[in-house]
Amino acid sequence: MNNVALSITGKPEYQQNGDTQVVVCEECGLKIKLPTLAPREKALCPRCGYLLTVAHPNAFERVLAFAITSLILLVLSLAFDFVSLQFQGQIRTISLLDSYFILADQGYMTIGLLLLFTVVLLPFVVILSLLYLLFSLRKKRYPFKGALISQWVLALLPWSMAEIFLIGVLVSLIKISTMATVILGTSFYAYVLFSFSFIATIQYIDKQHLRRMLAQFNPALKHKNQQKITQNAAISIQKTWALLCTAILLYLPANMLPIMTTRTLGKEELNTILGGVIVLWQSGSYPIAIVIFIASIVVPVLKFIVLAWLNYSVQTQSDDFQLQRTQLYRFTEFIGRWSMIDVFAVAILASLIQLGTTMTIYPGKAALAFTGVVILTMLAANTFDSTLIWKKNEKSA
Repeated sequence: MNNVALSITGKPEYQQNGDTQVVVCEECGLKIKLPTLAPREKALCPRCGYLLTVAHPNAFERVLAFAITSLILLVLSLAFDFVSLQFQGQIRTISLLDSYFILADQGYMTIGLLLLFTVVLLPFVVILSLLYLLFSLRKKRYPFKGALISQWVLALLPWSMAEIFLIGVLVSLIKISTMATVILGTSFYAYVLFSFSFIATIQYIDKQHLRRMLAQFNPALKHKNQQKITQNAAISIQKTWALLCTAILLYLPANMLPIMTTRTLGKEELNTILGGVIVLWQSGSYPIAIVIFIASIVVPVLKFIVLAWLNYSVQTQSDDFQLQRTQLYRFTEFIGRWSMIDVFAVAILASLIQLGTTMTIYPGKAALAFTGVVILTMLAANTFDSTLIWKKNEKSA
């Protein structure tokens, strides 16, 4: 793809002027004149490097095709058995939705609801909303509440964790395979295909293109693209500090308390996050141990440090390392959700290994605390206003 050189305009608004349109960079607040792109070209913000838009060939048709495929595969993944476990003559089979009910029966309804929402319901809502928007635009009419629905779709994308859940499932199944026979069901393969199709759907969603299409049928939308820039800086900083401090407090019990309890023939074995990593390493499961260590220990600590530094820097109105801070924020926002791998792995293990007195696995209290850590750090990253990194430059300009 070719990068497009962008010129700066003086008005902070979204409008179309002939073959160009004025947009505002979501990450640094720069006003940019965006020209019409050739197929496969992409436009980057000249100040912070944020990807503004990509001219995907036939993007409309591709999103529509992948969204329909994703919907069909998601329904199929709920209709059959997901995975079966054979251990000492006992066979246990679960469907994808069984995980929620089993976790709820164990007293961990919060984790069960999180699993249900992030793995099934939110992807389902995103797909249906996209189909509604696209079919309406295809018929050359403005969809009812189209701007609001598109805003919610874009906001829900980070919380739709199909691919992360799939990695968590694979981690849990590799753990189980060392002591029992695992049989993958039809729904498992359907969900694998759904994950790839859903990722492809998201890949071809372009914010600017979607907004431009909606604005064609509702001209009032052309001047409503600067909400993030006009938010109160002090409130943004305070919210980020509150969420970040709460997440740090929860991180202590998340590491000190057991995240999983295994009961075998009446004997209980408690595993903390770090303890589980050590057991995996000692058993020779080096790749899994590394994945869990990075996702559950390294990533949260890095998010604490980076978000604290970023929030402090904007609070003190520092103008040092602006580009590097923006890039760090972008990376932190991306990796934060991947810490859910361990929670999903524990949820699948607790759902599948319910073999009475022979062997039973329960989530520990740390699972709930760590879930809170992931959610709060994601919210902290969302409330942090990255445009504040560049505010001092704009005031002095």
